[in-house]
Amino acid sequence: MQSTTSRLLAALPLVLIGFVLGQWGSTRWQDGPPSQDLRALSDAFTTIQRSYVDSVSGSRLTEDALRKMTGSLDPFSVYLPPEQLRHIEDVFQGEFEGIGITYERIDGPQGQDTIFVSSVTPGGPSAKAGLRAGDRIVGVGETSAVGWTDETIRSRLMGPKGSTVHVTLRRPTRPEPLQVTITRGTVPMETVAASYMIDGRTGYVRLTRFARTTHEELRRALRRLDAHGMERLVFDLRGNAGGLLTMAERVADEFLVEDQLIVTSRSRHSEYAGARYATEEGLFEDRPLILLIDGQSASASEIVAGALQDHDRALLVGQRTFGKGLVQRQYDLPDGSALRLTIARYHTPSGRRVQRPEEEATSHPWAETAAAIDTTAIPDSVRYRTDAGRLVIGGGGIVPDRRVAPLGHPRSSVLDSVQAQGLLRSFARRWIDGRADSLRSVWDGRPDAFVESYELPPSVYRSAVRFVRRERAGSGPAPPADSMDRARVEAYVRGRVGQRLFGPEVALRIRNGSDPVLDATRGAWSEAERRARNYPVRNGRTE
Repeated sequence: MQSTTSRLLAALPLVLIGFVLGQWGSTRWQDGPPSQDLRALSDAFTTIQRSYVDSVSGSRLTEDALRKMTGSLDPFSVYLPPEQLRHIEDVFQGEFEGIGITYERIDGPQGQDTIFVSSVTPGGPSAKAGLRAGDRIVGVGETSAVGWTDETIRSRLMGPKGSTVHVTLRRPTRPEPLQVTITRGTVPMETVAASYMIDGRTGYVRLTRFARTTHEELRRALRRLDAHGMERLVFDLRGNAGGLLTMAERVADEFLVEDQLIVTSRSRHSEYAGARYATEEGLFEDRPLILLIDGQSASASEIVAGALQDHDRALLVGQRTFGKGLVQRQYDLPDGSALRLTIARYHTPSGRRVQRPEEEATSHPWAETAAAIDTTAIPDSVRYRTDAGRLVIGGGGIVPDRRVAPLGHPRSSVLDSVQAQGLLRSFARRWIDGRADSLRSVWDGRPDAFVESYELPPSVYRSAVRFVRRERAGSGPAPPADSMDRARVEAYVRGRVGQRLFGPEVALRIRNGSDPVLDATRGAWSEAERRARNYPVRNGRTE
C-alpha cells in the first residue's frame, strides 16, 4: 500500500489534535444519585448481559454506548478509549517515550507494507543507535515487521525510557541486514517545524500545532531570527489543526500589545465563559507581520489569526480557515478513558463566531475573500469591523485579507492525482536510494548550502514521468509526456533529498522555494509595513 503521509511514532488523527482545550487539567468522574434516564441505561445494560443469546462483553457495551452518546452531539465531542487518550496526551505534552523516528509504510515483499524510516530525530535514541533516514525496519526482536499496521508498529517500537528494542534493518546499497539495539528515551515532538531567514530582512516560522512546549519554542525561534537581523516575519499556520487554548493565547500575546483582547469564550455555563487579554511580554509587537492560513488552519490557529486580524496587527494571506471554534474540556473516567466535551464557543475580538455552521455545504462567494468583491452583497449578520474600521467577514472561519490559491498551474491537477496515489513519493524514494551515500559525502554538514545550490540532474523530470506512466499502465490513463507541473515535481524530489540528508526542516525550506502562497508575500510587505506603523489602533485611530 502506498503511504501518502509520514507518521511520527505516537502521532494521531489530525481531527483529535485539532481540539481547542480550554483546560488541560481534567475533571474526574463524580458519583451521584442516578437519574431516571441513567437508571434506564443501567437496566438495559444489565438485561442485555443477562438475557442476550450470546455472551456480551460489558466493556464493549459501555464503549459502544459512550460512542453513541457523544456521537449525537457536535462532531468534536468524543469518547476516547485509554490507549487513544494516552497518544493524544503525548501530542499535547510535546514529547513521548520511544525511539525517535518518523516513518512511512511502503510496499515490501509480497506486497505487504514495510516500515520506511523517513527521518530520525537528531540526538534521539535511533540516531544514537546509528539509524538513518532511508532505512527499512523489517524485523523487531525475533518477529518480522513486514505487513504491520500503524497500531502494531507503535505498540512494538514505543516503550518506557531506558528499555531496549532490537530491530533488523535493510539499508539501500548494503546487501546484508543490520542488527541494531535501540535504548528508548524521551523524544521531543517539536511544534516549530522550521525557523529560518528567507532573505536578509525576512524571518520565517512554521508552527504545526499548539502543545505545552509551543510558546517557549516560538520564543526561542524569534530570538534566533532576531540574532540574524530579522526585521519582519512570515508566520505560517497553514495545516495547523490546533491544540491547547492556553498556547494559542500565549502565541498571540507575542504579537499584541498589553491589554488587547485575544479571544472570548461564550457558554451557557458561566464558569466556562470569559475573555483573555495580552500582557506586556511580547517579543514581536512592533514589526511587520504576515500570517499564512489555509483551509486546514483550525481552532487554536483561528484564535491567533482572528486576534491579529481584528487588531490590524498582521496581514493575513492564503485561504479561508477551517471554521472550528469550539472549546473542549476533558473529563476522565474511572477506567482510564475520557470524554472530551464542547463546553464553549469562542469569538474573535470583533465578535466573530469562528465555528462554521454544520449545515453549510458550500462556501458563499463573499466568504472566500475580503478583496475585490461587492461589499453590498455581504449580509449584515456577518459584517464586522477591525480596530481601524476595516471590514472583516464572519460566518465561519477566518477570511484572509488576500486570498491566494495554493496552486494554479494548468498541469497541477495531473500531478495532484499522481501524488494522491503515492507514485511521485515512490519514484523519489527509489531515485534517492541509489544515490544517498554519494549525496551524503558531498553535502554532509552543509544544509544551508544544499538548500541554496543543490540542483537535480535534468533527466529527473523525464524519469519521473516515465515511472508514473509505467506504474499506471493497466490501471488507468497514464499522463502524457510533459503533462505534470515540472517545477513542482522537481521541488518535491529536491525536498525528499533534503529530508533524507538533513530532516524535515530542510525539506520544508525547499518546498517553500516554489510555494505560490509564500511567493505572494513578496508583494504584500508594503501593506504589512503600513499596518505595523499604524499599530496599535483603537476605534479607527492610531494610538
